[in-house]
Amino acid sequence: MENTLFDRTFRDSEGKITIAQPPNLPLIVWILASLLKLILTTGKVNLGLEILAFGSLFTWAWEELFQGVNYFRRALGLIVLVGLMASKMQ
Repeated sequence: MENTLFDRTFRDSEGKITIAQPPNLPLIVWILASLLKLILTTGKVNLGLEILAFGSLFTWAWEELFQGVNYFRRALGLIVLVGLMASKMQ
């Protein structure tokens, strides 16, 4: 099989097209912390959840950027990482 740009962008090492994957632990933690932030909207618990959500999404993006299965997943990690940094610069 020819190794085209499409293949490097969307296929994993087994040749399967991989755009979405089941969530890993950092992504699960981010989802749960974000949902809890909607319920607990004030105080130190909310601040702790904010830090936990940011840290876990940062970890997920970093892992995708450097260990993503294809260029699409790595680009997704970069986009999320840049978005996180931009959101904190406001």
